[in-house]
Amino acid sequence: MTAEAENSVSPSAGWRRRETLSSQLVRTVAERIRVGEYPKGAKLPTEKALIDEFGVSRTVVREAIANLRASGLISIHHGIGAFVRQDAGVTPFRLSEESLVAVEEIVKGLELRIGIESEAAALAAHRRTEADLEAIRQACAAMDTAIRHASRDTQADFDFHCAVASASQNEHFYRIFSYLGETLMPRMRVQTNDISDAMFSGHLGRVNDEHRAVLQAIEARDADGARAAMRKHLSDSRDRMVERLRYDK
Repeated sequence: MTAEAENSVSPSAGWRRRETLSSQLVRTVAERIRVGEYPKGAKLPTEKALIDEFGVSRTVVREAIANLRASGLISIHHGIGAFVRQDAGVTPFRLSEESLVAVEEIVKGLELRIGIESEAAALAAHRRTEADLEAIRQACAAMDTAIRHASRDTQADFDFHCAVASASQNEHFYRIFSYLGETLMPRMRVQTNDISDAMFSGHLGRVNDEHRAVLQAIEARDADGARAAMRKHLSDSRDRMVERLRYDK
């Protein structure tokens, strides 16, 4: 291919192959925001427009949008679209390629957990026993103890999710989570010793509030509420961990 022909191909064809497609899209959109091609407050192109321009799948676009949102560059207005934040660029967007890989692993892992654990929570609302409820309550109580002591131990968090999976009365959910949880729980993979005790306890408090929202829906046999509460918890967890990775680099 001649240099002239190479310069005439679509933007996606010139991307560096060693990057994942979603990280390439993140980099391109972030640069357009930086130079003002996508001004502050402006609505980003639609998913379809991005798919057509860059020749990527809807999944790639959605992963990139999730990363851009977690990076503080855009905000999502559900039912309307994605918009460049007014404060975009106040904190420079400087994710290394290594950080982008970590971000994408967390996003993908939590997306998988959202699909599995949301349904497990809905089934638990229908099928839980008093013993199941007590196990979930004990996990929340153990998290309260961790909050008081700013404990970095992840066991109470893990036990909560195991107890919800077990309450589904479907052993496959429990077995899958027992593997996925140890592999994909972000707090098991990210060092937290550099965070102050007060800040870390505040983080655990928010997490346990989300846990208790799941517990309350399961107690009430509210399957839709349990599904929504677990989805919100894991989505918020994804956003928190991605934001932490952003500021660590």
